Amino acid sequence: MSTATNTTARVQKLRALMQSPEYNVTAFVVPSEDAHQSEYVAECDERRGYISGFTGSAGLAIVSLESAALFTDGRYFLQASQQLDSNWTLMKSGLPEVPTWQEYLVKNLPAGSRIGIDPLVFTATDAKKLDTDLAKVGSSLVPTANLIDLIWEDRPARPTSKLMTLSTKTTGRTHMEKIQQLRKDLEKKGVAGFVVSGLDEIAWLFNMRGSDVHCNPVFFSYAIVTADYCNLYLQEKSVSSEAREHLGAEVAIKPYESVFDDLRAMSSSLKSNNQKMLLGTRTNLAMAVALGKENTVEARSPVTDAKAIKNETELEGMRQCHLRDSAALINYFAWLEEQLANGVDLDEADGAERLQQFRAEQAGFVGLSFDTISSTGPNGAIIHYKPEKPTAARINADLVYLCDSGGQYIDGTTDVTRTLHFKTPNAHEKRCFTRVLQGHIAVDTAVFPDGTSGYLLDILARRALWSDGLDYRHGTGHGVGSFLNVHEGPHGCGTRIAYNDIPLVPGMTLTNEPGYYEDGKFGIRIENVMLVRKVEALHNFGSRGYYGFEHVTLVPIQLKMIERSLMTHLEIEWINAYHAKCLEKVTPFLAKDSPGLKWLQREAASI
Repeated sequence: MSTATNTTARVQKLRALMQSPEYNVTAFVVPSEDAHQSEYVAECDERRGYISGFTGSAGLAIVSLESAALFTDGRYFLQASQQLDSNWTLMKSGLPEVPTWQEYLVKNLPAGSRIGIDPLVFTATDAKKLDTDLAKVGSSLVPTANLIDLIWEDRPARPTSKLMTLSTKTTGRTHMEKIQQLRKDLEKKGVAGFVVSGLDEIAWLFNMRGSDVHCNPVFFSYAIVTADYCNLYLQEKSVSSEAREHLGAEVAIKPYESVFDDLRAMSSSLKSNNQKMLLGTRTNLAMAVALGKENTVEARSPVTDAKAIKNETELEGMRQCHLRDSAALINYFAWLEEQLANGVDLDEADGAERLQQFRAEQAGFVGLSFDTISSTGPNGAIIHYKPEKPTAARINADLVYLCDSGGQYIDGTTDVTRTLHFKTPNAHEKRCFTRVLQGHIAVDTAVFPDGTSGYLLDILARRALWSDGLDYRHGTGHGVGSFLNVHEGPHGCGTRIAYNDIPLVPGMTLTNEPGYYEDGKFGIRIENVMLVRKVEALHNFGSRGYYGFEHVTLVPIQLKMIERSLMTHLEIEWINAYHAKCLEKVTPFLAKDSPGLKWLQREAASI
């Protein structure tokens, strides 16, 4: 179980700084993101975690002179309630009567408040809207230095990992081919150039990887691409001779910090030539200010859109790495079952460590794609649980075990969840599991016309659960990078209305992960990675074209957890076909007569 961090001294120091004449702010806003709007950040950028003690990946803290509030979504309600101390109020975003953090600033703070923000970690889009809303009550945004950095003792140094270069054997296209395509997109939009600030976008665009952010193969960088030149801004210690040779003469390497000077230098020429630079909607406010807001237009990043649609080389890499990854997971489940049967005492962290070892045996393994969620019983209900010694619970064979894990391979990224019971599940656990499975199958087998979004498909995952009055507080699916971030947009499957703006198209990756969680008892989730593909339907109404999914995760779904009386004939056919494919595709990756192979053969039996 997670424990609360005593934040009293930290909050007091922050409030003292807020009240100082130099800053004089009523409140200070601390988002989770870094200057690149990354979902997962380096230790030196974990400011919200430092001030609040809450370590989840999503959330925002607001510290005023009188109160402190932490906003997070349904994935983290339980974890946050355990990690926040008495200085903090947990705001459960999305629940009735709970304001958004923007509404909180406008309605819960005194009129005329000065709201301090660090423009490096705030998007220009968010700042513009919030400033307008605050003005209605006489309040205002005040750009400042990052006050958390000023009070953070022993703040970790910014990492400078050496850059890794990728060949077209795994990327399918050279970086100059991608840049030329980007230039064509910019020409169509009528803009002078594009400022690339997302770390995964830059890694993809330049066919390079790093390790500056835990489990995310990215490196600190910015890029400016125009019709005439391409600048890549890197930390000097990260640049190797191999990287320079890879980038070639067409890409100018410049110091990471100098991007803001270059943007300021561009401002006057843009204005005199009546030109605009494109900024992605997730670009930080400091960059917009440096360029001059009047010299910019905002839109979703064209690099994000291009990256989301994998080419044939990337798709085949995803298929192949998932076969090896499935073998590692099967070996782990067989090993864990045997250890528990023999009475070996293991905690959740032991399990996570052993699973990583099985993955490390696979060809092309680089590292984990996120911290393994190895959770037993009540901890399974903490949706993004991370087991750590000494607080990790002993894996109890009498309780439901949930394992959500993934790997980074040179040819792709994996993300898979399985829920198991090593003895005998009770009737309620089986029924809940089966309702989750039915939702999983409904999404997997969906056929839909061109133009359909993941927002529209989400109900398929919840229908069976809803029939029993059950649900879950997270999305049903997210994109997955190609040896990149495990969470990748802009598309997804869930109740966020923004997902309705991005139709699913062939080449996209999408997880399929419905679940169900009972606080204090258990968690259930079944997750596969799928590829969006064209399908030949019986008809083609409207000549639109129809799409479906290809699942590339091939790990058996535990048979003893299924309540077969709830399953339809077609659902049982799906299970049998899926398990037959697991046997066919993964057997060659398992040693003959190994515990893993025997486990696969047993768990993939026809029902």
